Amino acid sequence: MAVAVRNYAPSRVTTAALLIAAALGTWIAVIVQMRGMDAGPGTDLGGLGWYLGIWVTMMAAMMFPSAAPMVLLFHRVSTERARRGQSFVPTWVFVAAYLGVWTLFGLAAYGVYRLLAAAGGGVFDWDRGGPYFAGGALVLAGVWELTPFKSVCLRHCRSPLHYVLGGWRGGYRGAIVMGAEHGAYCVGCCWGLMVVLFALGVMSLTWMAVVAGLIFAEKILPRGQELTRVFAVILVAAGIWVAVAPGSVPALTQPDSPGADRARARMMDMDAGMRKPMRPSTTKPMKPAMSP
Repeated sequence: MAVAVRNYAPSRVTTAALLIAAALGTWIAVIVQMRGMDAGPGTDLGGLGWYLGIWVTMMAAMMFPSAAPMVLLFHRVSTERARRGQSFVPTWVFVAAYLGVWTLFGLAAYGVYRLLAAAGGGVFDWDRGGPYFAGGALVLAGVWELTPFKSVCLRHCRSPLHYVLGGWRGGYRGAIVMGAEHGAYCVGCCWGLMVVLFALGVMSLTWMAVVAGLIFAEKILPRGQELTRVFAVILVAAGIWVAVAPGSVPALTQPDSPGADRARARMMDMDAGMRKPMRPSTTKPMKPAMSP
């Protein structure tokens, strides 16, 4: 049985290649889907189904590169256990559970957005309090970078070996629990940076790339944990800039600009296309040709 499992399990190189391919593929999909959709801060999230599809694709693109060490570590330990005759669980189970936690975070963000939009009474409009709320979100993210809880979550994401060795759970259920736990640590580490993305324009490819770069730097680069102080200062300064002079911030689409209007129109068209029900074909059947 162990031999059969060993033959079935992909190699570490294959797993790494698949993860890289998934990250690259989702980035390409995001670029194709979101091009021209940047309506700036306060971008409407559209229907739940459309938003959820975009969000899951975004999270795969942004998180897979920085989650690679943990994914490969899980694969290595699971494969080694299989060689010893213990149960083998495919790595995709762990990855799916990890991505599922980020999906729940996206759903929670969608609910908060809808609640604030309904209860705000227009206070979040860009010509009223919008710049201050967007800038405040950046300041909040900067302060979060300096909290002990952020430090604990980042330490786990950067050095997951202790977690795997001390908290391994066998079987499919164990892989799901481990993936969900790692996803929870990842959310605890990165939720502030995701707030930055929502504040500056959740459909902006530019800000998405910036946030993904910050996450990768903190989690992967040597001494990345020390970058939190630098990022905190940058985020607080950027928040003040957005609040005081939003029109001068590079790459920040102004929600009342013609470009934002075109982006909203494109999003509405795509969202409506997903909701449009399939109509039965009205093509009349062809009559048989008359024989001479």
